[in-house]
Amino acid sequence: MRFGHFAAALALGVATAASAQADTTFRWAFQGDVQYVDPHSLNETFTLGTLGNIYEALSWYDRDLNLIPSLAESWENVEPTKWIFHLRQGVTFHNGNPFTADDVIFSWQRTLTEGSDMKGYGRKATAINKIDDHTIEVITPTPNPILPRDWVFMYIMDKEWSEANNTAEATNVKGGNEGNYASLHTNGTGPFKMVDRQIGVRMLLERNQDYWQDIPSNVDQVIFTPIAQDATRVAALISGDVDLVYPVPVQDWGRLEAAAGVKPLAGPEARTIFLGMDQDRDELLYSDIKGANPFQDQRVRLAFAHAIDIEAIRRKIMRTASYPTGLLIGPAINGYNAEVDSRWPLDVDRAQALMAEAGYADGFEVTMDCPNDRYVNDEAICQAVAAMLARIGVTVNLLAQTKSKYFGKVLAQADFDTSFYLLGWTPSSLDAHNPLYNLMSCRSDDTGAGLFNLGGYCNARVDELAALVEKETDPAQRQAYIDEAFQIHWDEVGHIPLHQQPLSWGVRDGIELAQRADNVLDLRNVMIVE
Repeated sequence: MRFGHFAAALALGVATAASAQADTTFRWAFQGDVQYVDPHSLNETFTLGTLGNIYEALSWYDRDLNLIPSLAESWENVEPTKWIFHLRQGVTFHNGNPFTADDVIFSWQRTLTEGSDMKGYGRKATAINKIDDHTIEVITPTPNPILPRDWVFMYIMDKEWSEANNTAEATNVKGGNEGNYASLHTNGTGPFKMVDRQIGVRMLLERNQDYWQDIPSNVDQVIFTPIAQDATRVAALISGDVDLVYPVPVQDWGRLEAAAGVKPLAGPEARTIFLGMDQDRDELLYSDIKGANPFQDQRVRLAFAHAIDIEAIRRKIMRTASYPTGLLIGPAINGYNAEVDSRWPLDVDRAQALMAEAGYADGFEVTMDCPNDRYVNDEAICQAVAAMLARIGVTVNLLAQTKSKYFGKVLAQADFDTSFYLLGWTPSSLDAHNPLYNLMSCRSDDTGAGLFNLGGYCNARVDELAALVEKETDPAQRQAYIDEAFQIHWDEVGHIPLHQQPLSWGVRDGIELAQRADNVLDLRNVMIVE
């Protein structure tokens, strides 16, 4: 092998498996592993996107992110709070069981179980009624004109298989039931079957020869390998051990351009990277301030916003490839309005004055949770933010962890165990209501709103506006509601958006694929052309 430090890949079986079917095997690597293969466990784009090759939902996105039918052939919004979905006939799960309405109802109910991270999806309906084996009636709590978009990642499991294997409840992302059958085995309707899974090592997929539709891909076998180290991942692509890697550190784009047989693929992503702060607890879990919560003071949050040099992050860490923003959505999302997208200017003097006004002239200590293998340059961004906040007296104790530990700590299942954090978000519906509901609404166990509002930001008017946006059909009025909600959120510094990160992939010559703006690799579109 050209790069000796990647020789460990041989132990993973990458080269061996590839040689068996070199003409039809597609090999790719990501910086982290799929945490669980349970489709209702973790609401994370990489996990859901990867599992979308095994499992399917009622609707899906094509290569250009147009909404298309999938397990539902068609749908109608027959009343403001009633939808009819006509299910596709002749579809079978990988074990041969037929797909029916019972599977949809079961899967919807499973998303609402204790360990599921998909409750926000499930709570888009109050009831699903079976009309016949291939027709269902969905009742929503309020009018929802974009329900098929909301359910693109609500995957359908086989009721019979799940119940037979005692996996009627979702694997809990916080841990404790990793042995759940669905966290180790799969049975979907998608174009590929999982035939081998070695956690942290590799996942082997084979083409589903009984798939219900023709797809462009000519791939028969897929080998996915998590490779944590950036340099090793890029070296694996250049040496020919894998066909696709992502993310590629932006500083390595030139290296790929100079190497023979490979190239970088870059573009704007729909994902926004942002900071959040615990504004809910009266005392932070991880701070030297006792008996008070500095983040409940808007002046402290504003001081943090003014202290962060987003241009320095853009230039030095993201190599000018990111798109600084003041909103939790970017231009690719329906409802984005450039006129209300503004950032707080860098002003360290103003930040110091705000800290003093709030009673924290000497600053304070706080722990920051950060993944180190999920987003482009995630740990480096957190390190930069920590250094910038030090200028206003804030000592950040950075806790950077692999994404499995990070998500297992900060999400709702672990009771939002964080004081200050970095997170990325791509609206699965590609619509502004998604972050309004998931990130900016007051947390509610009853409705599922605010499930990913890890810091507990809460404003009653934003909640009202989110509800109005969900059901409004007049585009101009809907946009006015969206703009008002984001303006309130900005004024209150509910979160601190940083940037939309770039899509940053590297691909071998002879591979054709679609680079979707949501950063999902859909194997239906992968072609080996040499």
